[in-house]
Amino acid sequence: MVHARTRPVPHPEQVKRNDRPLWLAGVVPEEMNVELAHKLSEHEAGDGRPGRWEELVEIIEVIVLAVVAIATAWSGYQAAKWDGRQAVLYGQSSRDRFAADAASTAGGQTLISNVTLFTAWLQAHETKNVDLQRILRKRMTPEYGVAFDAWLATEPFTNPNAPAGPVAMPQYRNPGYEKAATLNDQASAAFEEGTHARDTAEKYIRDTVLFASVLFLVALAQRLRARAARIGANVIAVGLLVFVLASVSTLERL
Repeated sequence: MVHARTRPVPHPEQVKRNDRPLWLAGVVPEEMNVELAHKLSEHEAGDGRPGRWEELVEIIEVIVLAVVAIATAWSGYQAAKWDGRQAVLYGQSSRDRFAADAASTAGGQTLISNVTLFTAWLQAHETKNVDLQRILRKRMTPEYGVAFDAWLATEPFTNPNAPAGPVAMPQYRNPGYEKAATLNDQASAAFEEGTHARDTAEKYIRDTVLFASVLFLVALAQRLRARAARIGANVIAVGLLVFVLASVSTLERL
């Protein structure tokens, strides 16, 4: 006769405990611990990894920063060179002004000397002193002498329509005055070029400040966590960068 094995009847509390999941029952197998730890580590790693849009935005930000760094250096370099050109041109303008004043003074002294000789010649003409007239004529400057001869040709002592003197003749030339006029023109031109150089330097400085604004916007965008805000700040930065680059490209370069 074969006796059948009978299973022991479990205690009701044990049956109730066995019907619950193991993690609720307080029983966690070692394999489950390992798997749970693995899942948690993967989740944490996934949270720390930047998304695709963040990688793309970071690449754009790096490109913008590189372009701004080069453009800022170039703009500052041009501003410095135009400042130097302004100083040179203003110095040249001042030098030409002083030279023009000196030439004008010399021209005035030459004119006074010739007018004095002309007055003495008129007195010698009144006294019929031909030798003194000849001597005074030789002492006149060549330019004044040409005008003097042209004045005599108009027969001024008998012609009421004759000019008042050699200075009124179209043939009269004063090298001192002519040199002063030329130097004054050069000084005015140099001053205008210096003003243009100053304006150009100020434009480069303005663009340098705008480049700094682009850097500020990119730095601000990198601190923003919201996608829309970060992308918006970078769009503004890129738009401003394009505008400033276009402005710089239209300026003169040295």
